[in-house]
Amino acid sequence: MLSIASAAVLASLAFAVSTNAQTTVVVQGTPSHAIPSTLWGLMYEDISSGDGGLYGELLQNRAFQKVTPGTSAALNAWHAVNGAGIAVVADPTPLSSALPNALEVTIPSNSSGPVGFSNEGYWGIAVNSAFTYNASLHYRFASATTSPVTLTVSIVSSSGTVFASKSARVTPSASWTPLVFSLKPSRSASDTANSFQVTLEGAAGQTAHFALLSLFPPTFKDRENGMRIDIAEALAELNPSFFRYVGGNNLEGESIPQRWQWNATVGPLTDRPGRLGDWSYINTDGLGLLEYLHWTEDANMASIMAIWAGYSLNGASEPEAGLAPYIEQARQQIEFVVGSTETPGGALRASLGHPEPFELKWVEVGNEDFFAASSYLYRWPDFVGNLSALYPDIRFIGTTDAWSPVLHPVPKSYDVHVYQTPRWFASNSFYYDSFQRNGTTYFEGEYAAISTNPNDIFGAPADGRLLWPTMESSSGEAAFMTGLERNSDIVFAASYAPLLGHVNSSQWTPNLVSFDAGHVYRSTSYYVQQLFSVNRGDEYLPSTLPTPSGTLFWSVVRQNTPAAVIIKVANTVGTVAGLTFELPFDVGARGTAQVLTGGQTDSNTPATPDLVAPKTSVVATGRTFNYTAPGFSVTVLTVLIV
Repeated sequence: MLSIASAAVLASLAFAVSTNAQTTVVVQGTPSHAIPSTLWGLMYEDISSGDGGLYGELLQNRAFQKVTPGTSAALNAWHAVNGAGIAVVADPTPLSSALPNALEVTIPSNSSGPVGFSNEGYWGIAVNSAFTYNASLHYRFASATTSPVTLTVSIVSSSGTVFASKSARVTPSASWTPLVFSLKPSRSASDTANSFQVTLEGAAGQTAHFALLSLFPPTFKDRENGMRIDIAEALAELNPSFFRYVGGNNLEGESIPQRWQWNATVGPLTDRPGRLGDWSYINTDGLGLLEYLHWTEDANMASIMAIWAGYSLNGASEPEAGLAPYIEQARQQIEFVVGSTETPGGALRASLGHPEPFELKWVEVGNEDFFAASSYLYRWPDFVGNLSALYPDIRFIGTTDAWSPVLHPVPKSYDVHVYQTPRWFASNSFYYDSFQRNGTTYFEGEYAAISTNPNDIFGAPADGRLLWPTMESSSGEAAFMTGLERNSDIVFAASYAPLLGHVNSSQWTPNLVSFDAGHVYRSTSYYVQQLFSVNRGDEYLPSTLPTPSGTLFWSVVRQNTPAAVIIKVANTVGTVAGLTFELPFDVGARGTAQVLTGGQTDSNTPATPDLVAPKTSVVATGRTFNYTAPGFSVTVLTVLIV
């Protein structure tokens, strides 16, 4: 047995060899396996990232969902304008049973100009003169009159500059009336300190109610009720091949009644009650099941859809005798996605504009059920036994630890989650090498280097928790990803998590993509994901294996069209590393190197959004060629086969 001192000496020597000596990588010409087309994709959970983020709606608290009328909290994001009295009330004749609350606006009897209210958006509203914004609202007056009132909607800066405005002459009615406006800003705003304003003129002494107000910019692929363009484009540029939804914890509910329920998220917005999400804020559910499905089509992604499976975050598991209605709800959810128009679910989908079934190959049964493995022993067979009999072509994914406990029927796939340190990820690039090749496949559904402190992974920033991905964390993730690629005969999909986070309201750090009302911030880990996904190749080429305890990692794939060898290299320390590649093919004398590199703690943040980004250069190549990997770097070398 080595003493601690002797082990330290050997470790330092290994470090010196791995960083200073030339490493030779011999690549074999016969591929070991095909690269799954689904290998790199997106995992989505609404952690301050749906409403006010990916979902295009610009107004916060637009329908006063799940708030307590009469409280100041119910007025979140809303403000009085020019002396109006405003309060959220339980409307005696609500817009719908799903939306029982309304904003009551009382106009002073002595008012002579425009009086009303405004919405601040999600920490601001971006104004782009190239956009046309769609504004809508529902209103009614406490009592009908015959005297017309001028109702005006505007987008206004904090200093009072009006970017866009439209008015309508309305006759006060006690019945709900919808109004729709198109707003074209005369110029763009220099910042996001802007608001949406609704005013009434000629209504002195009257009381009006407003419900379900909305302000929408253009959306990704022009989808009605769709995705915010800049965020959606950033995600699409990752070249993702799948989208995992609904969550994550936000699927499960803090209690069983608070779980996500698909049927409450489809249909007209007036019929969506919203829910208290699992991250301490209200989900409007404007971003619902059909919107997720449209998004997968628009970004050309396969669906990995989760169903609720009898467990909630407060630790409650539904007893086996009570599972039947939840299994039926899951069946209906799947039927909505893939059922023919002859089925109730398919007919509902068709009535909402999509008669063709969506493609669905994977369904995840629950989320992180290693927290309730004992009840999963009956929940898994009850859900899968019933659903697989109806949908034999769907592959159901288990969410306990792989093979612990032993489940029956044996899962065809497992979802594996890991949040760890950069060093852990580098040291575990061989994590899947020892897994049995027995027909079971694996989805690395959530992974990220989130802390530099192995003794307190989920602690505070003062204890090592990362606020943003760094080049150290991103290169560690890249090392792990070379192992995922090497083991992609059994790892069919992988996704960083969380995907998105609002810089003004974040319950989790770090995130792959951060954003605010007007900007999108691509992290160093974003660029790692992009480098791997855009350069994924078709077949894996075995090569000399990295040292598992080392600091330099690589994987090699072959692309069929155009024929090329693609080599990914992750250097997880600050010292440069030299490599010699020996290829089995005749290749061109020049190749390309896409390199992401920076200092150990370098991050892309709102203050330094473009500090680190990939740079492409031409490098000398051949059947044998050398490459020097910068410290803390991720490199993609592409060499054409001739």
